[in-house]
Amino acid sequence: MLSFPQLLRQNRNYRFNWCGQIVSEIGDHFNTIAVFSLALQNTGSGFVVSGILLARAISMLVGGPIAGVMLDRLDRKRIMIASDLLRGVVALLFIFTLDASHTWLLYPLSGLLMFFSPFYTSGRVAILPAIASKDELHTANSLTQTTGYASVTIGTMLGGLSAAGFGFEIAFLLNAASFLFSALMVSQLRVPAGHFRPATKALNETMVARPWHEYQEGLRYMRGTPLILGIALVHVGWASGGGTAQVLFSLFGERIFDRGPVGIGMIWGSAGFGLLIGGFIANQWGTRLSFLGYKRTIVVCHLMHGVCYILFSQASPIGLAMFFVGLSRVGMAISSIMNQTQLLTHVPDAYRGRVFSTIESMTWGTMMLSMTGAGLASEFWSPRQIGAAAGAVSSLTAFFWGWAHLAGKLPEPELGGVDPEEFEFRGAPRA
Repeated sequence: MLSFPQLLRQNRNYRFNWCGQIVSEIGDHFNTIAVFSLALQNTGSGFVVSGILLARAISMLVGGPIAGVMLDRLDRKRIMIASDLLRGVVALLFIFTLDASHTWLLYPLSGLLMFFSPFYTSGRVAILPAIASKDELHTANSLTQTTGYASVTIGTMLGGLSAAGFGFEIAFLLNAASFLFSALMVSQLRVPAGHFRPATKALNETMVARPWHEYQEGLRYMRGTPLILGIALVHVGWASGGGTAQVLFSLFGERIFDRGPVGIGMIWGSAGFGLLIGGFIANQWGTRLSFLGYKRTIVVCHLMHGVCYILFSQASPIGLAMFFVGLSRVGMAISSIMNQTQLLTHVPDAYRGRVFSTIESMTWGTMMLSMTGAGLASEFWSPRQIGAAAGAVSSLTAFFWGWAHLAGKLPEPELGGVDPEEFEFRGAPRA
């Protein structure tokens, strides 16, 4: 099994991609903590936090399909750089929200930030098979996601401390600078082909005028491949309760434990630490499990997530709450990395941008509904009651996947993301 340090030492392209990712994602969490804390400070309403998250989710829902088509048509590297530069400009504009009379700007700016996001995030995943060899792909996927989890841990804790100690302006400036750094790192990527365009048929006037037709083609591919559709629905199942968590982490930090932005950072940080542990576990287990073992692991992970989230919502000391939310995220990290490795190895390059952006949009669309419900519920029920319900809803994903597996509805498709002669998982059976 290739280790993370080995991958970073021997793969120049991945090293640059990784450096840009970790800096920009830490900057993202500086922005998240600052925005949520600023909104609560100015209004005292959990519904405002829900509204900001709703603006982000709607924008992601709109931007995802557009990003998917463009990533499967054009040079993915150039699209990622453009996304970083545009997000850097938007991040700077958050400085105008420091005036309480301009709190309303948090909604459109948050929306713009997330609209441009899938052009980078889906592109970053879609190019992995181009910059990682067959022996590196699973480790590259694991490190990419584990880096995201580490960014949650570092970014949220530092973001909370920065907002409390230096003010929100510094957080917004650092976020803007992080996007510029990421754009510089992506610009250093090099491949023999000289570009990162997928190998697709040439565009004609009809295709240029009908991008929606191309997106529908991607949807038909997903519907016709049960495993890919199943993985997409697993993301939806998690988001049904995951959106609520986005609101509750702020409410628990500010209201239940009365710790202000530091409390929000502590809860987000513990969630990130759990994701980090899960990422290391998934990297070790990923290629050792058979396909059958992989499908069983998804059931266990989602059941673990739901139960631990319920326990988090009822814990009284903040330390115990942090433990359970971290444990719930261990399960989610393992599931996410294993599912994404399956996508990278089975989805053809020509569809990769649309598949990843569609799953991202489906996830955010579901989170939008979940966040809206949580925000409304926060006006009538306690965060503890809402958290228990969210954990119970998330647990249903384990039963859905388990039923589909036992009913034989999740057969393994042909390898499409890699050369079938060069890639295989250890273990048997694979059905």
